[in-house]
Amino acid sequence: MTLTVWFGFLLASILIAITPGPGAVISMSTGMRHGYWAALMAILGLQTAILIHLAIVALGLGALLATSETAFSVVKFCGAAYLVWLGLQKWRAPAVPVDANAPPVRRKGLFFQGVLVNLTNPKAIIFIAALVPQFVNPGQAQVPQYLLIAATLCLTDLTVMSGYALAAVHLGRWLHDPIAIRRQNRLFGGLFVSAGALLAASSRPV
Repeated sequence: MTLTVWFGFLLASILIAITPGPGAVISMSTGMRHGYWAALMAILGLQTAILIHLAIVALGLGALLATSETAFSVVKFCGAAYLVWLGLQKWRAPAVPVDANAPPVRRKGLFFQGVLVNLTNPKAIIFIAALVPQFVNPGQAQVPQYLLIAATLCLTDLTVMSGYALAAVHLGRWLHDPIAIRRQNRLFGGLFVSAGALLAASSRPV
C-alpha cells in the first residue's frame, strides 16, 4: 500500500468515525455518567468489534451478509433489539446524582457492551467489506496491508470516540440535579432506541 493510497484510506476512516451512530451514543452516554476512563473501556470494546469485522471481511465471510438477505436480517434484528434494550434501560434508570464516593462501575461490562453495540451492526461489516478491498493491493502481501488497515481504522475511531466521550464528560458536571439526570437518561435512551429503530428499518445495501 502506497502512502497516497493509505492517506485516502485514512480520510475515509475519519469520515466513517465522525458520522454519529451507536458508537458515539454509547461513548457520550458512558462518559457523561461515569467519566472518560470508564467510557474508554466501552470504546475499546467498539475497537475490538471493528477488528472482528475486519477479520470476517478478510476471511471472505462479509460476502455472506452482503448477499444473503436472511443472514443480514438475523444480525440486523439482533442488533436492533440490543440497542432498543439499552435505550429502555437508560430511559428507566433512576435519577441518581453523581457521587464522587460511589463505587466504580464494572468496566468489564462496559467493554462487552461496546463490543456488542458494534458487532451486531451488519451494515458496519458490509461497509468495511465494500471499502477495504479497494485499498488492498492483491499483488502484495495481504497480512501487512490488513494490519495497517486495522491500525488505521482503530486508532482513528478511538480518537474520535474519545473526543465524543471527553465532550460529554464536561456536560457530566451538571449531573447533580435529579431533573437534569432524568433528562439526560431519556435523551440517551431515546437515541439508543432511535438507533435501534433505524437499524431495524434499514435494508441490505446493494
